[in-house]
Amino acid sequence: MLSKNVYKSIFFPYIMVLKIINATAAKVGTNILLDGEPYTIKKIDISKTGKHGHAKARIEAVGIINEQKKVFVVPGHERLDVPLVDKRKGQVLSKASKISIMDLENFETLEVDCPEEIKQELEENSNVEYWDIEGAKIIKRKV
Repeated sequence: MLSKNVYKSIFFPYIMVLKIINATAAKVGTNILLDGEPYTIKKIDISKTGKHGHAKARIEAVGIINEQKKVFVVPGHERLDVPLVDKRKGQVLSKASKISIMDLENFETLEVDCPEEIKQELEENSNVEYWDIEGAKIIKRKV
């Protein structure tokens, strides 16, 4: 009999393993998934209501990839998905609408999105740090 994790890795190799936390356990800087998009928590307020009420968490988050702000209120026992963020280094090969980079560990060539302010700093053969968040890749800074 296969264990649950071995079964998942054999039959569903493209599914990332998520960590799940309660809304009251989230802290500033925690990455979470909302509607399938990764966000970083910028502010969290936890309020406890009356005698028999439940805690509520008001969360302000900013998108890691699209940088959109989202504010929402959830019960304290609400479970939030924490995505797996893989931080890697790469070398810029060319600049176009997307940046072509080569991973410095496995020498794989990738087409990656990049914010405009970082794109202006980049030139060919410069090193960058890029994040792989549940399959979506984005350049975060020049190294």
